Amino acid sequence: MRAFGVRLWAGLRALWTRLGGLPVPPRWVRYTLVGLVVVLACAVYGVTTASVRASLGPHNATYEVTTNSVITVDLGPLGTVQLESPLPASLGATVRIEEIPDDLTSVDSATTLNALASDVQSYLQFFSGPSATISYIAKALIQDAGRRAGAALGVVVLISAVGYLALGSARRRELGVPLARGTWAITAGVAIVALVGGTVVTNRATTSLYEVGAQASSVFDGTALEGARITGRLSGVIETYGGQLVGVYRDNENFYAGANSKLTEAWQLRAEEDLAAADLLVENAASDSPERAGSGDDSAATDGSAATTDPGEQGSTTDDTASPSEDESSQEKAAEIDEKDIVTLLMVSDLHCNTGMSPLIKNLATLSGAKVVLNGGDSTINGTAVERFCVDSFAGAVPKGATMVQSDGNHDSSITSGQARDAGVTVLDGKVVEVEGIRILGDSDPNETRIGQGSTSVTGETYTQAGERLRDVACEAKDPVDLLLIHTPAVGDPVLASGCVPIQLSGHKHVRIGPQVVGQGIRYVSSTTAGAVEGAATIGPLNGVAQMTVFRFDTERRVMLDYRVVAVYPDGSVEVGAPMTFPLVPTVVESLTGQAPETVTDTPADTPVDTDTPSTDPAGP
Repeated sequence: MRAFGVRLWAGLRALWTRLGGLPVPPRWVRYTLVGLVVVLACAVYGVTTASVRASLGPHNATYEVTTNSVITVDLGPLGTVQLESPLPASLGATVRIEEIPDDLTSVDSATTLNALASDVQSYLQFFSGPSATISYIAKALIQDAGRRAGAALGVVVLISAVGYLALGSARRRELGVPLARGTWAITAGVAIVALVGGTVVTNRATTSLYEVGAQASSVFDGTALEGARITGRLSGVIETYGGQLVGVYRDNENFYAGANSKLTEAWQLRAEEDLAAADLLVENAASDSPERAGSGDDSAATDGSAATTDPGEQGSTTDDTASPSEDESSQEKAAEIDEKDIVTLLMVSDLHCNTGMSPLIKNLATLSGAKVVLNGGDSTINGTAVERFCVDSFAGAVPKGATMVQSDGNHDSSITSGQARDAGVTVLDGKVVEVEGIRILGDSDPNETRIGQGSTSVTGETYTQAGERLRDVACEAKDPVDLLLIHTPAVGDPVLASGCVPIQLSGHKHVRIGPQVVGQGIRYVSSTTAGAVEGAATIGPLNGVAQMTVFRFDTERRVMLDYRVVAVYPDGSVEVGAPMTFPLVPTVVESLTGQAPETVTDTPADTPVDTDTPSTDPAGP
């Protein structure tokens, strides 16, 4: 062994001498090589030391990058969960589980069971949709690695600059000559060190992967944790009771996968029925037209026509002398223009962290061609940092090219708003935003509700004061506002009374109300998209009916054309409603009929009303 070491050292010295005898490269080559070495070294440092604090289920957790190709979840005295890493270049990660934050739930003698139930929901929600959390963690680690690499590069540059000035020109020339002559030798040395280091890391990673594969638990087969290796005391617990948890997980996955498939079938069936109905209308119109033309009775053009005429068509004229082909061509052109001006919107609300609905939201948005997904708020249960995976899951349900616009609810928080913005969601904050040509106004709910603690005003505003502020924004806007999106319906009362916004869309009630006339506008209240039922968790197969609403808005005439309700039932069946004409705003109805429509001033008897009593139901309004 000693002789081998002597020969190796002699060989390296000979290589060094030979490389040192090569011609000195130009200065730009030397500087480029030095720059590459420094940048690569800083990048490696940044990646291998990156860490981020985030959540795992209901826990706070610290994520750190490793170089062993293994994802290790450290549960302290309980043991670890180890899984093959999907990261490239032999990179892995260690997740150190910390305590459940005390702001997630209020744990006292009256609410302990609710707190524990909420924690279980968080675990199941994470395992049923880990991709949202993984996506966020990966992005956060990349950002932290970039910051660390940049900081390291800055330190190197600073030290180099200080050393450059401290040495002086004479000393720099003295040291520069031998370094320049040894450029290739130094480069070869760095390459050898990198090669040896990479080989060692790869061997460690291969060994770690072998250990994970050899001791993989069969409990998680067929799940996102397939191949996981359990160590410590947790191993016995998982092997004994893990099957029950995995059974719940699979029931949840199967339910929503089945419901999603039925959604596609129901949408296609409804499309066929709509097409057949449209063909029948055209056929009836064609058969009636000769009789109408020959009767000379103009009453059809004057009696009742106002009730079915769109406001944008008032005052229009037609050329009675146009030939049939010209008239048909004009109709086709008008239809083409109309379709171009129509924007489809999908509204969801009160999701309460039911990430099982995310695939259905994405599917319906895709099937309907929605360009805007309106989120009426209450995406979370308690508005905490560890519920980020819920926010990311819903934001990830928006198809490519579409935009989610969100008005946070009383179960959300400023933390929720920040998480949604990070995920690319347009969060309303009291200003008018324009999305796909539609001008939308809204804001977060003035109240925040916490489990076991009731509701408090975080802004110092009442519902009326918040509504008056939004009313002033709408009435002073340079361009008319098309929609008011606000979580609690009562906030919109002053806005609709002013006539400055024609349509309000809200949630909060967990029942669908309207569309109905309120003040000088039309209000539509969406039901819960989580299937939330009082006293029942919003995780797992649905306990109640989950609803979504598809709207069509004409950006040329600034009117809502129609809406249809899509309902997902607890038995997994799906019903896609027929399109319903959206009511005209009162001012238009009055101008057409000479009579003002009836205004709703009281909440319907079957509608839950807001109360100030503390709610212990995680899915409650």
